Amino acid sequence: MRIHPLLLLVTLTALAGSHGTESKKQDLLVRSKRRWVLSTIELEEEMKGTYPMAISQMFNNKKQDHHIFIIQGEGVNEKIFSIDEETGIVYAHRPVDRERKDFYHIKFQVFDRETGDAIDKELAFDVEVQDINDNAPQFRNPKITVDVKENTLEEYLPVQLIVFDPDKPNTPNSKFDVTVVSQEPALPEIYVHQVNTMVSQLKVNGCFDYDKVKQYKVIVQAKDFGTPSLSSQAVILINIIDANSHPPKFKKREYHAEGQEKSTADDILRISIEDEDTPNTNASAANYFIIEGNEDGIFEIKRDPKTNEGVLSIIKEKNYDESTLENLMIGVENVEPLFMCNDGKPVDTKSLPQPDSVSIKVKMIDANDPPVFEKEKAPVFRKEEEEPGKVLFTPVVHDVDSKKFRYVMVHDPAKWVAIDSETGIITSIERLDRESPFVESNSYTIIIAAIDDGEPPSTGTSTVQIHLMDINDNSPRLVNNHVIMCGNKDDKVTLSATDADEDPFSGPFFFSLDGDESLNQKWKLGPVFGEETSLITVNTLAYGNYSVPLRIEDQQNHFGRETVHVLVCDCEDKDHCRDKVPPSSSLGSAAIGLLFAGLLLFLLLLLIFKCHFVKKTFEYLEQEEGNQTLIKYNQEGGGAACMAEPTLHLRQTDKGNMTEASKKENAQMTESSKVTTQEVDGYSSAFNMDNFKKQTMRLGQMDSFRSQKGQYSMGSTIRSNNSRIHQDSFSRQQSLRLQSHQRIADHIEKRLQTINGNPDICTVDQTSKYEYEGGGSSYQSLDELELGNQREDFHFLDDLGQQFKNLGNICHQSIKENGISN
Repeated sequence: MRIHPLLLLVTLTALAGSHGTESKKQDLLVRSKRRWVLSTIELEEEMKGTYPMAISQMFNNKKQDHHIFIIQGEGVNEKIFSIDEETGIVYAHRPVDRERKDFYHIKFQVFDRETGDAIDKELAFDVEVQDINDNAPQFRNPKITVDVKENTLEEYLPVQLIVFDPDKPNTPNSKFDVTVVSQEPALPEIYVHQVNTMVSQLKVNGCFDYDKVKQYKVIVQAKDFGTPSLSSQAVILINIIDANSHPPKFKKREYHAEGQEKSTADDILRISIEDEDTPNTNASAANYFIIEGNEDGIFEIKRDPKTNEGVLSIIKEKNYDESTLENLMIGVENVEPLFMCNDGKPVDTKSLPQPDSVSIKVKMIDANDPPVFEKEKAPVFRKEEEEPGKVLFTPVVHDVDSKKFRYVMVHDPAKWVAIDSETGIITSIERLDRESPFVESNSYTIIIAAIDDGEPPSTGTSTVQIHLMDINDNSPRLVNNHVIMCGNKDDKVTLSATDADEDPFSGPFFFSLDGDESLNQKWKLGPVFGEETSLITVNTLAYGNYSVPLRIEDQQNHFGRETVHVLVCDCEDKDHCRDKVPPSSSLGSAAIGLLFAGLLLFLLLLLIFKCHFVKKTFEYLEQEEGNQTLIKYNQEGGGAACMAEPTLHLRQTDKGNMTEASKKENAQMTESSKVTTQEVDGYSSAFNMDNFKKQTMRLGQMDSFRSQKGQYSMGSTIRSNNSRIHQDSFSRQQSLRLQSHQRIADHIEKRLQTINGNPDICTVDQTSKYEYEGGGSSYQSLDELELGNQREDFHFLDDLGQQFKNLGNICHQSIKENGISN
């Protein structure tokens, strides 16, 4: 059985470990290190020969018997390199390419064949591939086509050549030259300028002529310095682009045109050119310009991009005294600068031909010039409110074509002035008011025109600004003369004043009350000097409307009178009155007097019924007109005549004889009874309103009804063809009515007795809400009565009779004796 060398080596090592320290020390003293001869192996790339090919051998200074060699690393796994285990010879199995890999690092180990022990570890050698010139220089782009302008002058052409050689750098194998091998055509000369080791660029010596040659073919070669020398080529096609090598020329040498003075016009003339350069390029595009004759900037010439023609226009108005001929000199050149080449050499700029030019004669036809005002804007200064008829402005007009004009007013918003059509003199026909809305910034503006007699007529205008100086022609006035006051003492409202005049004819103002001394007992002002003041109450005022006259003076003591209308009320919030109190049952003295008179009339009627209580059919019943009893009772001769006088007497009493107790008692009675008094035709009356309302409501429930027209009626029957039904119904109602009227009469009798010895009851309540002033209906205040039927007709109170007048005389006498005014 064969033992593997490595296993044998491990066994021997274990046995050696069993010896003592001394034995190991002796072994170390005997051994000596082997020295391996290692060097870099140089291998030429692409070497010709028979493979595998021995390229080196591993050995040392000791005897090499019983050794085993093992290698690993770069190129070994790829089976490029191998080693003989016994001899240590290194073999190459195929040619190597330096351009792919130029260096190999290989590790090897040596073992003892018998023991299997590693003799040496971490040994290595290198294989360096030697370069040969096996690669020619390469063009990155071997075929190039470029466009080059014809006017390129001895400059770099837009052709860049990039060349590289993969052989070993900085050796003859990788160094090269780039040259032009051939050129068709030969002129101008094109050559290569090498910028660096890889980049080269073409240049031209001379100039191109598009008319002669439109394309060049250039072959460029790159050749290295190796042995043998290798090279490659690139082909460049150069297309020549036409440039401005031919100047433009006018087709004619002279042109004629016409224009109107004082007007502009487009395209009055078109001029054309000839150019041998390529059409629709900058080489042939024309650039027209005016050389002379346009010092005033009247004319302009531009190129029509579609036709390449020059278009002449009049862009500025000019006035000519007569027809004039304008001479213009027009030049032309191309948009692109002119370039010319002669025999392969560019022509000097100074030797280039000058731009072509042409003469244009423009006849300017004289037109009718409009009149020209000497002052297009004429200021005029006047005081406002001057008497009409003042001459405000006299125009001065010039016209080279006409001497006769007519003047018209173009703008006069307030119609304050007039103009003379022949002279143009402006005269005021109204007072000029500075405060008018037609005046802005104290200036009133009008516009006048002068029209000549030309064909066609021409018009010139002038603006006249009339500056108005202020006078004190406006009185100060209140900004708002209706105010609300909340009705407390010392309450105040702010009043602001204004004046349409300017300083010093306006504020600050001086305020004062414009009335008698009684006005000062209710109102005062503060402060009295300034732009505004406050109206202040002196005493607490009753709610209602008040008129307060004021006098307001400006700085020049020019004053105005104003009346402030003040509403004094209970304010719910600031400047807002509370809603009015709804109507109540309180009656004015006039209403009470009328009602009292009506009750007296009822009393008289009841007395008549007592005297003549007989069964009698009233005349109006036979006529079937309904029971209009109240109206019929007021007619003379209606019903039975009664000669009895009423037993009611009212006695006058001296107010001064009333005791304090009686006055107090009377006041309490008046308050508890809610007596309301009102003056009616100079008489006064009083009665208990509560009891009256109760009695009236009872009476209304028994015999009142509302007719279709809403009139009050004492009867309750309706027309009927059956007269007996009418009579029976009336009899029943009359019985109830008499009982009710008797109770009312008794009640009135008792209440009237309270007047005895109490003349104050007949006085007029000055604070009453309802006052009869003699105008309108005498029964306006009855609207606020709360009776059972508020739509009753009270016309029966118009004539109350002699009895009520007797009662009124008593109160009237009392009023005179106590000095009470109406």
